[in-house]
Amino acid sequence: MNPPNRQGKVPPHNIEAEKATLGAVLLDGEVIGTVLRYLRADDFYSQAHKKIFQSIVDLFNRGETIDLISLSDRLSAAGELESCGGHAYISALTDEVPTSANVEYYARIVKDRSVRRQLLKISTGLISQSYDEGMETRVLIEEAEQRIFDITDSQHGDSYRGVQEIIADTIEAIERLYNTKDSYTGVPSGFPDIDNMTSGFQKSEFIIIGARPSVGKTAFALSMAANMAIHRKVPIGFFTLEMSDMALMQRMLSAEARINSDKLRTGMLRPADFHNLTEAAGRIYEAPLFIDDTPNIKLLDLRAQARRMKSKEDIQALFVDYIGLIEPENKGNIPRHEQVAEISRSLKALARELELPIICLSQVGRQSEGKAPNLADLRESGSIEQDADVVMFLHREREETKDAKDGGGPGNVETEVVIAKQRNGPVGTVKLAFLPHYTKFEAFSNQRG
Repeated sequence: MNPPNRQGKVPPHNIEAEKATLGAVLLDGEVIGTVLRYLRADDFYSQAHKKIFQSIVDLFNRGETIDLISLSDRLSAAGELESCGGHAYISALTDEVPTSANVEYYARIVKDRSVRRQLLKISTGLISQSYDEGMETRVLIEEAEQRIFDITDSQHGDSYRGVQEIIADTIEAIERLYNTKDSYTGVPSGFPDIDNMTSGFQKSEFIIIGARPSVGKTAFALSMAANMAIHRKVPIGFFTLEMSDMALMQRMLSAEARINSDKLRTGMLRPADFHNLTEAAGRIYEAPLFIDDTPNIKLLDLRAQARRMKSKEDIQALFVDYIGLIEPENKGNIPRHEQVAEISRSLKALARELELPIICLSQVGRQSEGKAPNLADLRESGSIEQDADVVMFLHREREETKDAKDGGGPGNVETEVVIAKQRNGPVGTVKLAFLPHYTKFEAFSNQRG
């Protein structure tokens, strides 16, 4: 089917709704606050209406009375009165509506037509860009997604709310927690001592987990993802930039079935192991866990894929392993610390855009070797520390881990999780058990034989 021919068609608009909106505001200047939740001057199709509304907004911003006289004076002073139809047209606007009671309805109509015009403008631009061979397809897709998001985001109205509305929502949330008996307001990590300090990972939070190599960052992230997706059925996204999805799944099977990871790698399994493996595979199969193992993924691609995960799977948390392997879109001669700063800011913005926690792993500097890391040890950019809402570090003695793997230890290793930064909660240290044979973390109270 050929696309419809738009040549000669007038863009979507509703002049009567525009007149009714302006007339309602002139009848009752107090409703301008309601209208501004939906409209800006550019949302009007008529050029005269754009100028009239902008003058109304200017009067509002200056704290002046909004009525026919003040509006006419302002337009006249700006030399715009005649181009807007003169006194007669301005006066006639109030004849369009008998009352201002339905102003929100009129404003919604004006906004709807404005959105349709924006969509036409975007689609026209995309058609033109699609013919540009010099533009990468994935860049084109990312820009399209971002532009569409900008339109939908603009319809959310003003970001401020009165305390009357906020207190009602807050009481409702407290009642919901009371009825469900769930003490966490965010997505629980599955480790009670951590969740008691954080109340779970909160929406829009950017969370950093830092450690030296081979301390267990991936195992810790995977343990949390398993707690969320397998045991609580919370949809989770997981970007693994360092390991393949099958290698990650092998780790998850070892942890869930409690089978030595070396046995899984070599295939040296006992008959009883296959029973545990089958049961664990069944539990994992039912889990809403979605894994992307693109190596050295570009920032633009990660953002686009995360949006798709949120849109299609409604993920409630996103893990990224790890930030140092994300490629910025344009490296050029930009210093590495600036590249990481761009990635950090972008992930923080993505967490807010998708309204979910993003848990991102990060290396810490060599200077932290042999001691508990601190915020200054985060590698490559101080921006990570600034952007993060929560920063956790893993710390343990390397020799203890080696002894446990060699059979010289009790089979688990005490590991400190240092919560070094939390914007909305306490900081401190909790202790977990690392089970190196299964490459998983557990709370001490959860350990089984």
